[in-house]
Amino acid sequence: MAARQAVPYLTVKDPVLHETEVKKSRFLCSVARVEDEAQAQAFIAAVRKQYWDARHNCTAFIVGEQPRRERSNDDGEPAGTAGAPMLEVLRRRGLTDTVAVVTRYFGGVLLGAGGLVRAYGGAVSAALDEAVVVERRRVEVVAVATDHVRAGRLENELRAAGYPVRDLDYTATGVVIEVGVPDGRAAEFAAWLAAASSGSAVAEPLGTDWSDVVVAPG
Repeated sequence: MAARQAVPYLTVKDPVLHETEVKKSRFLCSVARVEDEAQAQAFIAAVRKQYWDARHNCTAFIVGEQPRRERSNDDGEPAGTAGAPMLEVLRRRGLTDTVAVVTRYFGGVLLGAGGLVRAYGGAVSAALDEAVVVERRRVEVVAVATDHVRAGRLENELRAAGYPVRDLDYTATGVVIEVGVPDGRAAEFAAWLAAASSGSAVAEPLGTDWSDVVVAPG
């Protein structure tokens, strides 16, 4: 997988499965986060294997940065009535590194082209409404060492200040809090930490990584 540039992007936090019914047809939408096209195709294959007895397993995914790689598949539905509207929902939500599979169990009633577009697009929209959307940000990872007495309060203050707490390591002598600091804000964080801990805590750089920040609905 090619290395990403340090540009924030939106994706889903965890897999989601949502079911809707339209004129007796069942539409099961499976959504997941992936890192590249290979993972997207593997997820699609797994869903198709799980729902092998369904009439259709239509798909759409977007991966990577600009230019993003987009793919969709109608899986036997009339051209442009399934994969395309699914892909459009992902685009409209501003997502990447995200795959959606809508499984249809036919209920015996034909929906027509417009009905199919609404059903497949609506299935993805409904699933994403239930998903936790996160912004992936490049961060500088630091280890903040403090004592047991101050650790709880400092952890809460870090979260309140918008610095993601990635891990806590309790030792016999104290607590090491692993924190994500947004790119370019190392000096600001050092000043904040000095004030918050009255100079008792220090930060040791560990490198860089991606971190999730939950995006509020609306």
